[in-house]
Amino acid sequence: QVQLVESGGGLVQAGGSLTLSCAFSGRPFSYYDMAWFRQAPGKEREFVATVNRSGGTTDYADSVKGRFTISRDNSQNMVYLQMNSLKPEDTAVYYCAAGTYRTLRIGISNYRGQGTQVTVSS
Repeated sequence: QVQLVESGGGLVQAGGSLTLSCAFSGRPFSYYDMAWFRQAPGKEREFVATVNRSGGTTDYADSVKGRFTISRDNSQNMVYLQMNSLKPEDTAVYYCAAGTYRTLRIGISNYRGQGTQVTVSS
């Protein structure tokens, strides 16, 4: 059974930075493309970023492109989301997800973690 555990969320001022981490366990990490989703209060869950199995290909939502960076460490079974120049509209629960690159890009995952709260104050 795949488990995903996110960490690193918190409260930050606008313009600040945070790095989210996700620990993967239960099956071979290299079998899965990985992604981050987020869900703000009263809104639907949305795709944020995805990285393929090797870590060599990434894709981002337009709203975070140039500010966020997704990466993975296949030796540690970890995936990360470096978030810079944070805005109040980035406030959401952020979820780590595992699946296939094409479906992750449209918000569909095989597995998803419990989420970590990110709050950006203005």
